[in-house]
Amino acid sequence: MSGTNQSSISEFLLLWLSRQPQQQQQLLFGLFLSMYLVTVLGNLLIILAISTDSRLHNPMYFFLSNLSFGDVCFSSTTVPKMLANHILKNQSISLPGCLTQLYFFIMFAHIDNLLLSVMAYDRFVAVCHPLHYTTKMTHQLCALLVAGPWVTANMNALLHTLLIARLSFCADNIIPHFFCDVSPLLKLSCSDTHLNEMMILTEGALIMITPLVCILVSYICITCAVLRVPSTKGKWKAFSTCGSHLAVVSLFYGTIIAVYFNPSSSHSAEKDTVATVMYTVVIPMLNPFIYSLRNKDMKEALRKMIGRKTGSI
Repeated sequence: MSGTNQSSISEFLLLWLSRQPQQQQQLLFGLFLSMYLVTVLGNLLIILAISTDSRLHNPMYFFLSNLSFGDVCFSSTTVPKMLANHILKNQSISLPGCLTQLYFFIMFAHIDNLLLSVMAYDRFVAVCHPLHYTTKMTHQLCALLVAGPWVTANMNALLHTLLIARLSFCADNIIPHFFCDVSPLLKLSCSDTHLNEMMILTEGALIMITPLVCILVSYICITCAVLRVPSTKGKWKAFSTCGSHLAVVSLFYGTIIAVYFNPSSSHSAEKDTVATVMYTVVIPMLNPFIYSLRNKDMKEALRKMIGRKTGSI
């Protein structure tokens, strides 16, 4: 079927939550609402703490504030729509709305992915070239390292969204998921999806794997540099500056690898949905805790900020 054909389906039904038993629906609704509120509050606190404390005005926390902003937007792309559908008892989403949600989901997923590699490079320079850190990590370079992921992620999201938009949907319109994702939409299409699948396996894989390779190379170099430090205390101090980032990287890529690098025979809608919940909802919620609980400066900045707010009431 030609890509120019008009789709005869004008809306889709997001039935993941509504397919659960009534009692389980209420439990899942409360759980998702709680996690979303914690995600928004936690990440906004991180951003406010970094912006108000002059000690945190350095490249590492500049990248962290951008990651926190991306996490808020990432969760906001999917969770509010699902919660609203449950409250309104209306599981439908229009075709333009579905494509819009898909665009922002892809964009913010890749922004997180690329920012994690930027943060790995920042840790590499801090550990392996500490004396040249301030001269290497200039304001201009930091701005470029943040602008690059935003531009790349936008272009990638636009590419895959336009490729989906050219497809026709003329049969089933039920998506067994809580948001519009690429894989369920390709399964529902009655057009030829070979181009879409080829771009996912080539360009899509490249933009996911390249940052992971950069992170691995950075941490190999960091490990080699730390092992050359003579004192145990010095080694621990060097590794501790990377601990939070390494924990987030392990969670993010561990979940994605578990979903997309498993044999297709082991895939199911339920397993994929649970894994997607992990990296779209759970990990953005955990990031503020990981970075604040493992970071003395961040804990102090949060304590001061909350103390000022409490004292002004």
